[in-house]
Amino acid sequence: MKNSPWSQANQRRKRWSFLLPLAVAMVFCAEILFMSRLDMAKNADVVENWTTSFFRPRSLDGDVSVDVVRDVVGGGRTVEEEVSACEEWLEKEDAVPYARDFDKEPVLVTGKPKDFSSCSVPCEFGHSSNRKADATFGYGLEGDVPSILRSMESSHYYSENDPDVARRKGFGVVMTTSLLSDVPVGYFSWAEYDIMAPVQPKTEEALAAAFISNCGARNFRLQALEMLEQSGIKIDSYGGCHNNRNGNVDKVETLKRYKFSLAFENSNEEDYVTEKFFQSLVAGTIPVVVGAPNILEFAPSPGSVLHIKESKDVELVAATMKHLAANPDAFNQTLRWKYEGPSDSFKALVDMAAVHSSCRLCIFIATNIHKKEEANEKFHKRPCSCSSNSETTYHLFVRERGRFKTESIFLRSGNLTLKALELAVLEKFKSLNHVPVWKNERPPSLRGGTELKVYKIYPVGLTQRQGLYNFRFKDDLEFEKYIKENPCAKLEVVFV
Repeated sequence: MKNSPWSQANQRRKRWSFLLPLAVAMVFCAEILFMSRLDMAKNADVVENWTTSFFRPRSLDGDVSVDVVRDVVGGGRTVEEEVSACEEWLEKEDAVPYARDFDKEPVLVTGKPKDFSSCSVPCEFGHSSNRKADATFGYGLEGDVPSILRSMESSHYYSENDPDVARRKGFGVVMTTSLLSDVPVGYFSWAEYDIMAPVQPKTEEALAAAFISNCGARNFRLQALEMLEQSGIKIDSYGGCHNNRNGNVDKVETLKRYKFSLAFENSNEEDYVTEKFFQSLVAGTIPVVVGAPNILEFAPSPGSVLHIKESKDVELVAATMKHLAANPDAFNQTLRWKYEGPSDSFKALVDMAAVHSSCRLCIFIATNIHKKEEANEKFHKRPCSCSSNSETTYHLFVRERGRFKTESIFLRSGNLTLKALELAVLEKFKSLNHVPVWKNERPPSLRGGTELKVYKIYPVGLTQRQGLYNFRFKDDLEFEKYIKENPCAKLEVVFV
């Protein structure tokens, strides 16, 4: 029986039944491989989705980063390829849309602005029956609508013009001469004053000219005028106070004939610098100032302004005036800026006015609208950084002062320095063929070429006093800490 034909056939069936599952599995795998080759175009999309799945957000001690595997796609990648992949991914993932599209729903301000031609954020002034205004001039009339205070008068005469006082009184937006205002409104603009007008011969016998009509000023300017005269400074006074010349003249044209101009304000208030000072610069005289305690910040160059801070300074200033008047070389040195151009600090300050204050108001309002929305969870989920096998790439947003739109820049963890920030900003804006906002406003001699020069970079939201004078990253370590503690940081750059 053991060797019967039936027994042999039975044994063969057992062997085939054992091998049958293995054969079926091999056929199934072959079919899958065959089908996958026929559907490569479709599978390419699957592979792409699979590779991007390696860019996974993860939380480490509160920092959001992304794992990037070097060999995700076809072998090892260079460091530059990894960084490029990170940047492309961050551009996409951090581009969270805002609910408010200002192209479709412009900033709306109740009130009538001074004329301005264009603005980097769409905005309208007036009334609308279809929607609530974003801000209104005067005290708010629509419940929670922020109210705007706009004034160019000294807070020494109108106390609410002090930004702190205005905010305590409920104004949501402050527009005064103070650089601590939300939207400063100064007396200077490139269009109004031909500051680079050539210097004319000084033909008047008197050393200085004065145009003072308010004899009741609350500072010591009239006493300073009298003390200068007592110190031997001959002054031609065209105003109503201490008048000794016919005041029916063109002020700037008259000032051009004098070596000095008494730019005496009616109050000594920080940042309160009126046309008296700027007209003196246009005329090519040396301003002698009683007024803003920080007037040297407004000086076009060091030594170009004489400042009487208090009455005890009069004697020294008078002696300086006599010395300069008697020494042509020394006098001309104070006016070198007329030929070489004003300092970068001066340009950075007054370039602010190259963008109309009404436009800057709209930018301020739009920025705050976006800032409020950025508190939402969808913005907190942005990765803002991307960690590859080599290092971490940080995503930052930068805009030029006077513009609303921000541009992306990237910094690597191995080079989180202030110099790297400046270079990244320059590289980005140069690649965009960026034209500074002041380019067409400055006198032609001050417009320069196509090269961009960074004067200051600071966080969006600072006042101009903070941004231009008070704020500064102490060192690279402080800057690095700021970037890590402020994901997707928004910065503002001032070009000169």
